[in-house]
Amino acid sequence: MYLTMVTNTQIAELVKRARDGAAKRNFTQSAELTLVLKDIDVKKGFNLNEVVALPHKPSKVPSICVIASGDMGTKARKAGIDRVMEPAELDRLGTNKREARKVVRAHDFFLADTAQMASIGRSLGQFLGPKGKMPTPLPYGAPVENIAGRFKNSVRVKAKNQLNVSAKIGDEKMDDGQLVENASAIIAAVEKKLPQGDKNIRNAMVKFSMGKAAKLTALKLAKEKKD
Repeated sequence: MYLTMVTNTQIAELVKRARDGAAKRNFTQSAELTLVLKDIDVKKGFNLNEVVALPHKPSKVPSICVIASGDMGTKARKAGIDRVMEPAELDRLGTNKREARKVVRAHDFFLADTAQMASIGRSLGQFLGPKGKMPTPLPYGAPVENIAGRFKNSVRVKAKNQLNVSAKIGDEKMDDGQLVENASAIIAAVEKKLPQGDKNIRNAMVKFSMGKAAKLTALKLAKEKKD
């Protein structure tokens, strides 16, 4: 039995149920979407690693590191990038695995001058690769400010050899409509990468940090299709 696509109405129901079931805490809870997939042979190396631009930016903005020098590095600093790494620092990290791992964990996205890509592969590739964080190349003269701005409104969606995909869609300070639109953007991006599109989605779930997961099952989706 294959499912129809997950609709905005269904996502809205999940968001409402998840919010109602989340206990209040003295911190801002994140909202996370999980898609459970089906009919995909993970033994054949199923791998998903997409950067999805969200319609609504959450309060916690992704951290960006730009690896560049000269004019590109200057532009990155002016754009208020979280960290701008010079080639000399890149070489140093290549000899300090502990520090290299720390840098990789600290940032959500990496952008790099194309001239530095080979050096990055040698010094940080072994740490960036497994995390799905290899840098997006920036060609000479690229509008660093604009590109970085897009990444600040984005989230990484990834899955490797597993049948579930999770990504943050925002936080409890955002209204339900904003969370629904962010979730819809992620679902649309994932569907495009699946072998059979929306037919490969078995379940959809939304959960706040301290709440129970609200799940939309295949049975419910099938019933709605029949009705």
